[in-house]
Amino acid sequence: MTALAFYGLIGFDQAQFDARLLRDSYIQQILMFSIQQSGLSALLSILFAIPIARTIHFMPQLPGRLVFLRLCLLSFIMPTLVLVTGLVALLGRSGYITPLLSEDWNLYGLNGILLAHIYLNMPLAVRVLSQQLGHIPDTGWRLAQQLKLSPWQSFLKVEWPAIKSSLLMLSAFIFVLCFNSFAVVLALGGGPGSTTLEVAIYQALKYDFNLSEALTLAWLQFALAGSIFLLMAKLGKLNWLSADTGHQRWLPTWPKYQQHAYRILYCLVWLLLLSPVLALLPTILSVNWETFNWITLFTSALRSLALALTSALLALLLTWYLLQPIRSTYRHQQEKFRVILQWLATHTLVAPAMVLSTGLYIYLLPRTDLDSSGIFWLITLNALLLIPFIFGQLKPRLIQFDQQYALLSENLKLTPKQRLYILWPFIRPALISSFSLAVLLALGDVAVFSIFGDSDWSTLPWLIYGYAGSYRMAEAALASLLLLLLCIALIYLFEHTPGGHFRDSGSRKSKVKNGSGK
Repeated sequence: MTALAFYGLIGFDQAQFDARLLRDSYIQQILMFSIQQSGLSALLSILFAIPIARTIHFMPQLPGRLVFLRLCLLSFIMPTLVLVTGLVALLGRSGYITPLLSEDWNLYGLNGILLAHIYLNMPLAVRVLSQQLGHIPDTGWRLAQQLKLSPWQSFLKVEWPAIKSSLLMLSAFIFVLCFNSFAVVLALGGGPGSTTLEVAIYQALKYDFNLSEALTLAWLQFALAGSIFLLMAKLGKLNWLSADTGHQRWLPTWPKYQQHAYRILYCLVWLLLLSPVLALLPTILSVNWETFNWITLFTSALRSLALALTSALLALLLTWYLLQPIRSTYRHQQEKFRVILQWLATHTLVAPAMVLSTGLYIYLLPRTDLDSSGIFWLITLNALLLIPFIFGQLKPRLIQFDQQYALLSENLKLTPKQRLYILWPFIRPALISSFSLAVLLALGDVAVFSIFGDSDWSTLPWLIYGYAGSYRMAEAALASLLLLLLCIALIYLFEHTPGGHFRDSGSRKSKVKNGSGK
């Protein structure tokens, strides 16, 4: 699909790679700003996430802890328009908080881009790091207490080895997401000085229709983001601390002042995550309830849900079959073949989505009837873009299973059906978690629908963009609230499914003992 997309661009109007653009000062400025905002976004997201993740892990008695973790997932998949509108309402030129800031404050530019990216990606880092901390065996904490290590020594000797193996991978993941950011930069960039490669590609395609420039920028973005991601993925290794540490039964006791600091930080993060949504509520009050088209709203919501479920299911099946040869490379020590397969699974994370959609559309336009088959390509392309997110969750769990049970299964000569019977309880939590994440991400799709969608059957995100584009912000806020409520309902449904990740992890709350042994 990626090859066809690039072939479609190359084959149209004799478009070609133009190396002269790489020496252009404006292109170099765009490149430097793309790297700068991506690096700062990833760094700040990780730095803010570490103390929050420690708070979530070490204070299991905090009120609303599991709801907070669901809110973190909701923030990661929140439709960009909802976040941007909320930030403008809070920190824009006439925002609620703007009078409290300095006179030279400006939301548009690097400030707004960093705020939006931190809001979108920091909650993901919190979830990942809190799970990594949960892998620390009880013996590590008990030994640290017996040695009377200080909090800082405990962090360096016990916590840091548990999270450092995933920090590079997590940093690379956030960097690539921010490097490929489109809607945030388009809405909050504020001018040519705050333009990224993805926005420049969009401008070259949408306004100038300069396919050679779009191709050159696309290859540049593909090469840079891919190289950085591969480098960090190579350095970031999996580190399994024990065979099964899913249910931790013992935690150290922290000083009172540190517990109070954790509680204050917890409340501040709650306020941070809720503020953009709360800022939209006054806008909804101005909706004309009598003339509003409720049928269009709910029809678009059901259509979005059906497309998201179908795309996520297809992505899950493709990822599952792609993981089978990768699992065999670990058993047979085929490092080079494994790298190729992993790149195949995750390359859509660094490929510009706008280029993939536009190139594939141009390739298919003379070859098929897109009016009748557009929904098929919409689902397929969305599924391919979801594979990296599912791959990142399923791969570690399957490798851990192979390390523990693959050799035993071979010695016992189990049939494929018997192996699947053993694998299912082991993989089910990760399977449910990855599928729910894919559904939520597909639910907010706008980029692919803008190319392959049909104006006769709009999805809910596209309806929100339509309302906002015609300055009907009250209707856009109402549709955004419905989309958020739908996401919340899906999170609740998936995480209360038998075997769901946070249902299992939540049961450990009653089993945790403090350091005094009470």
